Amino acid sequence: MPSMMRIGLLAGGIILILDHLTKWLIRDVVLDGARYIAITGFFNLVEVWNRGVSFGLFASSSPWTPVLLSALAIGISIVLLVWLRKAETLLLSIALGIVIGGAVGNVIDRILWGHVFDFLDFHIAGYHWPAFNVADSAITIGVALILIDGFIAKTPDDG
Repeated sequence: MPSMMRIGLLAGGIILILDHLTKWLIRDVVLDGARYIAITGFFNLVEVWNRGVSFGLFASSSPWTPVLLSALAIGISIVLLVWLRKAETLLLSIALGIVIGGAVGNVIDRILWGHVFDFLDFHIAGYHWPAFNVADSAITIGVALILIDGFIAKTPDDG
């Protein structure tokens, strides 16, 4: 297995472990039955069961939604794994790995519970950003890093 592949898989594995460790810790230890805990004037820990994708997009109460979203996430993860095998930069391999780790983390939630546990709630002046979790953060950061890698990647004309 090429070293870039190993690095990407390691990054994804770390995200997967952090995602489920934080979900368990917040859900079962910190919240322990509470619906929310105010931490600061702009941040709460909350219990939100998301039936959509990252940040609540495409939420639906249909029983097929978790199946379809999981299938889509698995399909995308497979494509990203193929891309990871060909990754030539450290940044790209880490980026792909953390997107895969985040996607798999949320798929595991859908398999276990039929929806995804979100707990990070940022707000200002009464307006709340949709609650999210470590997996959602990893997917967002990973996609941003993929774009950055694309902008800084050398082209054949660069020498």
